[in-house]
Amino acid sequence: MQFSKRMRVTLHSSVTAQKTRRPLTTLGSQTGVCPAQVKKMSLFVLVIIAVLWQCHTASSQEDSGHYIAAVYEHRVILNPNPSDVCSRQEALEHMSKNLEIFEEQATEAAKQGAQIIVFPEDGIQGFNFTRQSIQGYVESIPDPKSVTWSPCLHPQRFPNTEVLHRLSCMARSNRMYLVANMPDQQECNHSDPLCPPDGKYIFNTDVVFRDDGTLIAKYHKQNLYFEAAFDTPPEYEHVTFDTPFAGKFGIFTCFDILFYEPSITLIEKYKVKQIVYPTAWMNQLPLLSAIQIQQSFATAFGLNFLAANIHRIDLNMTGSGIYTPSHSVHYYDTDTEEGRLLVTKVPVLTNSGGGSFKSNVWDVSSVQSHPQSSFCVNRDQECGGPLIPRLESAQAPSSTFHAIMMYDNYTFVPLVETQGDLTVCDGCFCCRVTYQRTNAISELYSLGAFNGLHTVHGIYYLEVCALVKCADSSWESCGEGVTEAESSLDFHLQGNFTTPYIFPQILASEMQLATPDSTGWDSGSYFMSKKGMSGGLVTAALYGRVYERDHKPV
Repeated sequence: MQFSKRMRVTLHSSVTAQKTRRPLTTLGSQTGVCPAQVKKMSLFVLVIIAVLWQCHTASSQEDSGHYIAAVYEHRVILNPNPSDVCSRQEALEHMSKNLEIFEEQATEAAKQGAQIIVFPEDGIQGFNFTRQSIQGYVESIPDPKSVTWSPCLHPQRFPNTEVLHRLSCMARSNRMYLVANMPDQQECNHSDPLCPPDGKYIFNTDVVFRDDGTLIAKYHKQNLYFEAAFDTPPEYEHVTFDTPFAGKFGIFTCFDILFYEPSITLIEKYKVKQIVYPTAWMNQLPLLSAIQIQQSFATAFGLNFLAANIHRIDLNMTGSGIYTPSHSVHYYDTDTEEGRLLVTKVPVLTNSGGGSFKSNVWDVSSVQSHPQSSFCVNRDQECGGPLIPRLESAQAPSSTFHAIMMYDNYTFVPLVETQGDLTVCDGCFCCRVTYQRTNAISELYSLGAFNGLHTVHGIYYLEVCALVKCADSSWESCGEGVTEAESSLDFHLQGNFTTPYIFPQILASEMQLATPDSTGWDSGSYFMSKKGMSGGLVTAALYGRVYERDHKPV
């Protein structure tokens, strides 16, 4: 981009200068340079300009398939008494402290050529408010679909929009698209049966600004996670926005990632290949750390995923990244108190996968989902049939056991040999792993299966196959969260899933992510394979979501 600007300035200066120069013959006679020499020099200059222009054009064509993205993991400055009511001025003074950091990071990202930046959920005002105590922090955000407005250029058009003004000017001054999160208050009519008693909705809201400061999109978070201050939107919102450098983006927030609406609809119906994702995610190992779910979502759908998380290690909140189908740049740090800006080049993806990358993801339209209740009434009933063939392994488990993992009761089988082929089932749902240890470390691993309704901190139906490192040598420790491992395993993990929505994840020692060598469907089972890991294996999982069975009794 800098070279392009210099080229334009140089060419523009040459054209301007030529308008004021005297004829070359006159110049030559006055300086002692003969006309033939002037002609040769002119040709030489023209050749140099042509070569430079070709290099510039080639560089522009090479970069046209990429854009530069930034996400900022922010150590939010919190209100120490979030349940206490404060004035608008007090709220603005508090939010200004976080916005000053946003401004510093946006400027730094711009210096690195970023065209879009994503800030985290709750990064401006913090969290743990009540409906009453958040009143000083809210702004009434106009609908960008019906109002064209740059808060930076016209700050007085809508009252009490100081935060929108700061964000708009941030985007405008740095010439970048900007995504942030803030509270939005909207009046409602009591004819609306969902309208709160005070006649106002308060939404957890993402806002998007164009690089000229214009507000172009807002999204109200659908799936709230213990957020007493906010209301659930009365209708599902599927929000997209267009950019000149990467086409269409979709947007959703934090806990939304685990549910069908709006995330899956954005991908299946609106065909987005790029997602911006503000989040305030509390990590939970071994399956749901922030970077695990972020990368697995990008891998499963073959898309670009720009995720910005809060950084509060006292609350176990860290983990941001910029993910593509083939690689990731991520940040996860539980040792320092500082935030982190990530900036990297990202390929522009099309609906066909983008560039030379060919996705291994499943095709939703090619996989039929079969509710298990149609042929497997309970876990004691005989399994099998053409819809879900029961997996058979060459090595029968010597013993199975149960342990709690992520608040769910998993059925496990231990990996007691240096290599093996094991199957474990939870009712009709079965998981199989073939494995080989590639070093002599004797850490305990187990293969776990879970098929059921998760009911703690959210209600959603799961089918999960998980190969996990146990916390110690006892079977009871399998399923506990660990971050360190020395054992390297080659493995092929598969399960007879009834859902096409399966999120593959591999977590290595010290919270490093690995990408599967291959994923896909084979003979009615979904699989993931990996060989030659550079670090010890902590978790390898196929995390399946059966959306149509959410909120339904098992």
